[in-house]
Amino acid sequence: MSLIALTASPDLIDQVHDRLLAAIVDGTLAPGARVTQEDVAARLGVSRQPVSHALQLLKRRGLLIEHRKRGLVVAPLDAQRIRDLYQVRESLEGLAAELAARRAAAGQLTDRERRTAQEALARGASLGEDATIVDLVEADVAFHSAIHVMSGNTAISETVVDQWSHFMRAMGSVLTNRSIPKRIWSEHAQVLAAVLDGKADKASTLMRHHIAGAGEDTARRLERALGRDHTQRIP
Repeated sequence: MSLIALTASPDLIDQVHDRLLAAIVDGTLAPGARVTQEDVAARLGVSRQPVSHALQLLKRRGLLIEHRKRGLVVAPLDAQRIRDLYQVRESLEGLAAELAARRAAAGQLTDRERRTAQEALARGASLGEDATIVDLVEADVAFHSAIHVMSGNTAISETVVDQWSHFMRAMGSVLTNRSIPKRIWSEHAQVLAAVLDGKADKASTLMRHHIAGAGEDTARRLERALGRDHTQRIP
């Protein structure tokens, strides 16, 4: 579903990038899948130029790699890399929740910040069985992004943004198990309640537990799928 024709617009490069990222996240483009300008341009109904720029951006972010025999391919998933990323994210997300709660306690949160977070929570929690992997992942990103904004620390968003594509891909690899989203949104609700109640320590602890659990769950599922080798191999 991700790789369908696009309509022309000034932000065509961004559209191609986002469509390719969605295809990687939902598994349409699996690890090791060969990606060529010609094929992508034909499937999206665009010229090769915006595709070339989008592919280079995905390559710089580590989502695509050069393979000696096959050219550009989707990068493998690496369990240890996922653990490393989530370890950093745990600290940043815990800090974001703590700062957001401190702002709430001090009466510094804006109505818009509160509303954005509450709407993100409601939207994600309402997603049903027919929701796509991309829907689920984007809802998760929207919720956490709202917490980042509520923290008042713009450096948190700036630090996480470059790694969002990797987190989205990691989430996509486990959300095929439809029992997971219910647990995730229950944990999100607990975090937001603590934030809005101004309970900084509780909000931080809940968020850190949430992120640590998500990272370990993702890494373990990947390891089980791959056996002893923690990294997917590309033939």
